[in-house]
Amino acid sequence: MAKLLKKVFESVKIRCNNNNNSCSSNLNETNRWFMKSDSCLELEELGLGLGGEFDRIPVDLFIQILKLLGPKESARISIVCKSWRIIVSDNRLWIYFLQNQNQLQQPWDSIVFAEKHLRSGYPLFQSIYNQSIQLSFMHIYGQRAQLNGSVIIDGGSGYCKFGWSKYASPSGRSATFLEFGNIESPMYSRLRHFFATIYNRMQVKPSKYPIVLSVPICHYDDTESAKAARRQLKETIYSVLFDMNVPAVCALNQATLALFAARRVSGIVVNIGFHVTSIVPILRGKVMREVGVEVLGQGAVKLTGYLRELMQQKNMNFGSLYTVRTLKENLCYVATDYEAELQKDTQASFTVPGEGLFTLSKERFQTGEILFQPRMGGVLTMGLHRAVGLCMHHCQASEVTCDDGWFKTVVLAGGTACLPGLPERLEKELRAYLPTSMSEGIRVIPPQYGAESAWFGGKMISNVSLCPIYRLHLWVLKPKVFQNIYGLYWHNAKITFSGV
Repeated sequence: MAKLLKKVFESVKIRCNNNNNSCSSNLNETNRWFMKSDSCLELEELGLGLGGEFDRIPVDLFIQILKLLGPKESARISIVCKSWRIIVSDNRLWIYFLQNQNQLQQPWDSIVFAEKHLRSGYPLFQSIYNQSIQLSFMHIYGQRAQLNGSVIIDGGSGYCKFGWSKYASPSGRSATFLEFGNIESPMYSRLRHFFATIYNRMQVKPSKYPIVLSVPICHYDDTESAKAARRQLKETIYSVLFDMNVPAVCALNQATLALFAARRVSGIVVNIGFHVTSIVPILRGKVMREVGVEVLGQGAVKLTGYLRELMQQKNMNFGSLYTVRTLKENLCYVATDYEAELQKDTQASFTVPGEGLFTLSKERFQTGEILFQPRMGGVLTMGLHRAVGLCMHHCQASEVTCDDGWFKTVVLAGGTACLPGLPERLEKELRAYLPTSMSEGIRVIPPQYGAESAWFGGKMISNVSLCPIYRLHLWVLKPKVFQNIYGLYWHNAKITFSGV
């Protein structure tokens, strides 16, 4: 250890002598670490010395050596003496390691959000009162480095996204409805076929890794029958996965995961799904069904169908709905002012592989306009802004918390929510529709991860640094596994993180 440290120390000294400017820059950077007035203070002067040559190492240079050594060697150095342990355990060193050696491939702000808000499990309001508790990023780094990873499955009604928690993005996707039918209907054989197919495509044994699963936004009401339907769906999911020997399951509502992906724990999630659009109020990670979940009878399929009708009216020839969907994703947008957009030249072209060049004009923004004017597409329902506004009225009237601003953050989710201009248009319509007292402070957040928002929310959950006992707040363990680890028996598996 001493030889390695001395060798790195000599290397850093040579670099500094060869490039004074670079060395000065590094010293200035590390001045901020310990906020000392004299950046050249040595360990001996600070009372951190061991005696001998190492005492002459300036603190800022010592920090640079630790950065070059990396997290493993730095952790080993911390056992040399109490003084060095104080330096090595400084949060800013491990923040540097987390930012520059991020093995889990997560943005830094996502890591901070997860560690601050999701570590304690449910209820999330506990994290609000624990903000003053100092996180040890040295421990966080160590715990994250030991994670074996999880399988993450976001089983939407249109498309399913699946992959490893340690991957940067989902490794695969499939057309859920075409391949498996309606997985929201809790039929054991259908769900088993669904999960078995995903595991086969990932080439992994179900018994090897835990699973993070998004539960579809269905059975919206707060009635007893809706509660029973949701309970049946969860129990069927657990039954199927535990019969496949999955060791642990974390099943959360799709809207809750999308909210986490946006680094929020409270707000209204507008999920433009395959068949319907759901407006889901969530307070501190819990879906507020007692407040009211609004559902509009149009989703991505309706927008694609409406664009197809507009193209057929212009006698455009195309091979399949895939072509129409591709044009929707690449050419369509939402106009900030629909009437003004009609007066503009909005013509644009796109080449669909295997189909050729297509040119659209007003169809580009007329497609997305049916979100706000559904009658244009023959749908008898309220506009998106009115549904969100109604949900906000219900949230304010419910008085479930003294914070009357928790519902003013609107998070968009789903592939169709990625249409350019949608966040700006929705925010504009909400400000015009709602009274000033309610519209003040409203913010509409676009889906950072597009149609994969729920999957990335699951990744955030699975990579949180938690010791096993805390994981019980988030995970349901297979009965035998729970018994083996904790010497207890988990009789009736039930989710304790009630975002479902």
